[in-house]
Amino acid sequence: MFTVLRKLYNWVQHWSETPYGLLALFILSFSEASFFPVPPDVLLIALALGSRKQAIKFGFICSIASIAGGFVGYSIGHFIWWDGTNYNSFANFFFNNIPGFTEALFQKIQNQYNHYGFIIIFTAGFTPIPFKVFTISAGAFDISLPLFLIASTISRSARFFLVSFLIWKYGEKINYFIDRYFNLLSIIFVIILIGSYLFINFVFINSFY
Repeated sequence: MFTVLRKLYNWVQHWSETPYGLLALFILSFSEASFFPVPPDVLLIALALGSRKQAIKFGFICSIASIAGGFVGYSIGHFIWWDGTNYNSFANFFFNNIPGFTEALFQKIQNQYNHYGFIIIFTAGFTPIPFKVFTISAGAFDISLPLFLIASTISRSARFFLVSFLIWKYGEKINYFIDRYFNLLSIIFVIILIGSYLFINFVFINSFY
């Protein structure tokens, strides 16, 4: 598993060494919020390390692209998800191919959006939870678009500006730390991912069940 993660990490990171680094950062940040599985943080870190003076700029680009991608995910859920009152083939493909994302969970998310909409979107946007699940479900269940955009803007900006600030402040120390403890950090990442999912699932989604 670590070998696969390392290869994926290196593949994303290598874009920082090409003339297309900024474009790749924008595309990766945009697509991760709507359909792509790889978070943009790796490329953001690599670009910021290459030019620490522009670290905040890179965080800004990452944030804007991710918010725009989140809006696309919201639009997918709002305009493409349904066939009348039933799920269409696109939605069923999503249910059948996204691990852990079932129709039952989707319905529970719908019920809890009414109580914790802002907090759920904010938590998903700031943590390693796949953001696309919540952008699409927010659109599918017609969550207030202004609320969605505000929560997404705050959470995504906080996350990426925090990463940018840490690189600007500590630079190569962070890169050295990642390279030296990559396997351990991968385990920690998975633990945080699972913990974030369980937090939303048990604190919010199951609170009324």
